[in-house]
Amino acid sequence: MSFSGQTAWITGASSGIGAALARGLAKDGARVILSGRNVAALEEAAAQCGGETLVLPFETTDHAAIAPAVEQAWSWSGGVDILINNAGISQRSLAVDSDFSVYERIIGVDLLAPIELTQAILPRMVARGSGRIAMISSIAGKVGVPMRTAYCAAKFGLAGYADALRAEVAHLGLKVHNIYPGSIRTGVSRNALTSDGSARGVSDKAIENGLDPDAAAQDMLAAMAREEREIIVAVGMEQQMGELRRMPDALLDQVAAMMAAGYAEKMGNYIDGSLSL
Repeated sequence: MSFSGQTAWITGASSGIGAALARGLAKDGARVILSGRNVAALEEAAAQCGGETLVLPFETTDHAAIAPAVEQAWSWSGGVDILINNAGISQRSLAVDSDFSVYERIIGVDLLAPIELTQAILPRMVARGSGRIAMISSIAGKVGVPMRTAYCAAKFGLAGYADALRAEVAHLGLKVHNIYPGSIRTGVSRNALTSDGSARGVSDKAIENGLDPDAAAQDMLAAMAREEREIIVAVGMEQQMGELRRMPDALLDQVAAMMAAGYAEKMGNYIDGSLSL
């Protein structure tokens, strides 16, 4: 499957995995919308893509910015075929030392923001009967990793939301992917929050020796094209950790089949296409 001719919207697209996914999709012939906060970096990333691009800067935690951003993205080329929720921030601090504001910030950026953007665009995709949503999680969204309690909480929560959403919309023509990267050579560790909420400023050896972002992005896109729902992009111990916690396809099929068979109607919460209170 090719994504040629489709429109893909990527958050956190100014660098790292997001910029690499933008380049990969553009190379495949997709139109690409790049979002983030740093306009200059977004424009540079867009220039590396070539083809049809739209730089759409906004802060994903700015509630007031979501609706206008969705409207602009949807109107640009007649809809959005692929939404990739990539924007996020990591953590490097022990729970016992961490201020609660660190949890508020990371859960706001890594969990609530992608849910809010997805919820804002979801009705349009459902009405059209097609769409693809990808959540960039982490191996730390499958296995609790020390010094990342807030990050793990957010990424585990994101996986649960995506799994439940997939079950609800699969029979409506929508695809939902959970993507679990391991160590990839990005600025994730340098930008990670420490116990007081400040940026760490230095990288990890594992990150510096991690996968090339463009190669990792190609693996992600290839797995999406194969309609894989859980996509683990890692090597060595990180890959083994992710595979040990992989959700069986048969179970995902079973849950989706429940919805297609009228689960919501049987629960009495969904009647004639509208919620029943």
